[in-house]
Amino acid sequence: MNKRTLGKEKESLAASFLTEQGFRIIERNFRCRAAEIDLIAWDGNILSFIEVKYRSSSRCGDPLEAVGANKQRKIYEAALFYIAKKGVASDTQMRFDVVSILGDDITLIKNAFFV
Repeated sequence: MNKRTLGKEKESLAASFLTEQGFRIIERNFRCRAAEIDLIAWDGNILSFIEVKYRSSSRCGDPLEAVGANKQRKIYEAALFYIAKKGVASDTQMRFDVVSILGDDITLIKNAFFV
């Protein structure tokens, strides 16, 4: 399986996991010049921008380690573009989450980073 196909499969797995947790997925793979946001969802009244990271094993490190400062900044810039494009109300609560998939283990980290 190539990387792109595997990535889409893991993003779908993450979306199903989040839906089971009560999230309502509203966008997948939102792209703009700054970056791509894997998933955008409502968690109650909070708009969540979600990065999905997968590793088959910890041999190459934890998936969370792949969401460094540069990646965080790009996701933030893409989120700003998204809220402007979609006309999201300025008083909307927002956060940045990461879904870490390590082998078969899925972990949701809410408020994974702040920018």
